[in-house]
Amino acid sequence: MSEKSPQESQNEEVDLGVLFKAIGESFEKLFRFISNIFKGTFSLIILALKPIVNNFKLVAIILMVSALVGFFIEKVKEPVYVADMLVRPYYDSKYQLSNNVNYFNALIGSKNYAELSVIFEIDSSTTAKELLGFDIEIGPETQNDLIKEYDDYIKSLDSTLAVDVTYEDFISNRDILAGRIFSIKAKSTSNNVFPSLEKGFIKTLENEYSIKLKKRTDSIRKVKRKSYLDELERVENLQKTYLDIKKTESEKDLVKVAGGVLPLIQEKTETKEFELFKEELKIRGALRLIEEEMVDEGQYYDILSSFEEVGAKEKDFFEEYSIIFPALALIILILGYSFIKVFKFIKEYE
Repeated sequence: MSEKSPQESQNEEVDLGVLFKAIGESFEKLFRFISNIFKGTFSLIILALKPIVNNFKLVAIILMVSALVGFFIEKVKEPVYVADMLVRPYYDSKYQLSNNVNYFNALIGSKNYAELSVIFEIDSSTTAKELLGFDIEIGPETQNDLIKEYDDYIKSLDSTLAVDVTYEDFISNRDILAGRIFSIKAKSTSNNVFPSLEKGFIKTLENEYSIKLKKRTDSIRKVKRKSYLDELERVENLQKTYLDIKKTESEKDLVKVAGGVLPLIQEKTETKEFELFKEELKIRGALRLIEEEMVDEGQYYDILSSFEEVGAKEKDFFEEYSIIFPALALIILILGYSFIKVFKFIKEYE
């Protein structure tokens, strides 16, 4: 057996010592770097707070004055009231609904109160001038609704394309018109104008295209329903015929037994009652689906929730001036102090 020489062992110990020393120095540099980051951050915070502490009375007065100014503006500013309406449009009237919301906002922006009064059947001199705008967004949806919508979308695609579309991609790429229920938010300076706005949106949902589409859809459904009824009548006639055949064969068997004749082999007519029964169930199921569609989509829209009788006061953080103004004043003071310091440093730099 060969043993390592003392020289080789000493070299290995030296190599390990160098390695551990290098590792220790690396950790020391890392900890020093992290410590410098914390020290630098702390220094910046102190430098930012130092002018505030040194000029505490002036800063306090400015913040108090800005808060009082913001509070005064909040009290003087006319309040904004909002109300929501949930609708489920049929026959692609959602496209007209989206366009008309933009049109209504354009009328409000151009102060065309006469046209607004005609659309919503309201007073142009007072009520129409109180309108501030409309917003439309997808209404409340459950997870089951989204999954069903995704499944319908996948079925409409080619199989090679459907593989690449995930549920997350479908949800992230949906636009507002992909929804089935829509929330319409109205804004006004009056809190009792909202119930009178419903008529204008009803006119929107019953537009020329949706009326034409409903007539065509109803005609197609009537043709399908008649076709299914004719098919159902044919199946019922065949069932009745097979039943008569079975009844006739049973009567023949009874006559032969009563006459004392017992045939060894009795040929039976082949019938398909079970297949006809399954066909009948299939046709009745299709008829039921058509009738459900005719009932569910018998109107151009469904109003799930009307505008509230009294609107709620809108709460917007950016209109909380008693908070926004002091915060802006403090930021301006800090930026101003920093600018002065930088300007002074550049001026005195050699």
